[in-house]
Amino acid sequence: MRITIKDKFTNKYKNRYPLIMKEAIFGKNNFKEGEVVDLFDSRNRFIARGYIGSQNKGYGWVLTNNKNENIDLDFFKKKIDKAIKCRNELYKDETINTFRIFNGEGDGVGGLTIDFYDGYYVINFYSEGVYRLRDYIIESLKDKSDLKAIYEKKRFDKGGKYIDDDEFVYGERGEFPVIVKENDINYAVYLNKGAMVGIFTDQKEVRKIIRDKYAKGKTVLNTFSYTGAFSVAAVLGGATKTTSVDLAKRSLELTKEQFDVNNIDWEKEKIQVMDVFDYFRYAERKGLKFDLTILDPPSFATSKKRRFSAAKDYKNLLVDAIKITENKGVIIASTNCASFRMNKFKDFVEKAFKETNKKYKIVEEFTLPYDYKTIKEFEEGNYLKVLFIQLV
Repeated sequence: MRITIKDKFTNKYKNRYPLIMKEAIFGKNNFKEGEVVDLFDSRNRFIARGYIGSQNKGYGWVLTNNKNENIDLDFFKKKIDKAIKCRNELYKDETINTFRIFNGEGDGVGGLTIDFYDGYYVINFYSEGVYRLRDYIIESLKDKSDLKAIYEKKRFDKGGKYIDDDEFVYGERGEFPVIVKENDINYAVYLNKGAMVGIFTDQKEVRKIIRDKYAKGKTVLNTFSYTGAFSVAAVLGGATKTTSVDLAKRSLELTKEQFDVNNIDWEKEKIQVMDVFDYFRYAERKGLKFDLTILDPPSFATSKKRRFSAAKDYKNLLVDAIKITENKGVIIASTNCASFRMNKFKDFVEKAFKETNKKYKIVEEFTLPYDYKTIKEFEEGNYLKVLFIQLV
């Protein structure tokens, strides 16, 4: 199928912009998910070839600017093999056996990611369109010498809910949890229980520096803690006490498990099932303060009491964190919200400290690690922003 691109967007696509935006296309279109499409300019000149895969970001993704390149098994095999080769150093690193091997448009196929968990490959499909190309993708992984099994996550239900059916695809079914290793820290993961498996590997560098540089002798508050991965890193780095706070009831047992697989006595730590904002009020009333406060909220969250949006509410979250962080303490502020850039994130920090009449300095900055490959043509793909902020 042919798509005509409006003149003002033509150069953008010639310069390898990967997202097929709704506003860039002439006329109304009745696209079919998974359909391969060719992009032409208004003078009927070929620009690019891609596929239709509707996400909130657009209609689909550009795959190649070469009109002689077909979208077939050979195409996907070459893309995936090249991506794996780029992660060769991680495969050879004996301290780690879980990381991302394919990162969407960064590796040439938007809407698709593949994660590696000690021989288990997990494919994330972010649209029905790319899911219809799944046979090519699965076949491209079957010849990997370290392959134990392939699992898939269908993350494209239009109702906003995860499609929770049998996620096993190929190989031998795993016995869960699988214990994986990241910078010599153990983590329990479940590849068969929904979209979130127990650890976000995009934070590997942050966890490492917490353990190696910031945790020793410190009291640590880990908010929106999920399975307590930051808390584990802090304890292994010599933290005197960690407090992990998350509203989800499952966080309690999952956090205990993460401590267990690292031979940490979780009874010496505090695990609190509680709304984070209620915990801030509680900590203020009790006069609790922490040397290291970790903020890693989801981009959007809803509880019975409130709704949280990182783009709107992060400044207020920082204000609350400042009040219960010790003088000369450090706040680790993190967000995976792709709707704003690092400069705006720093603006939230500036406003929060101005409101609390405190001074600060940013001592560390992180974005995505190298296995989460991004491209300069699509800056919004580099979604992670992490700041280590010291109160001075």
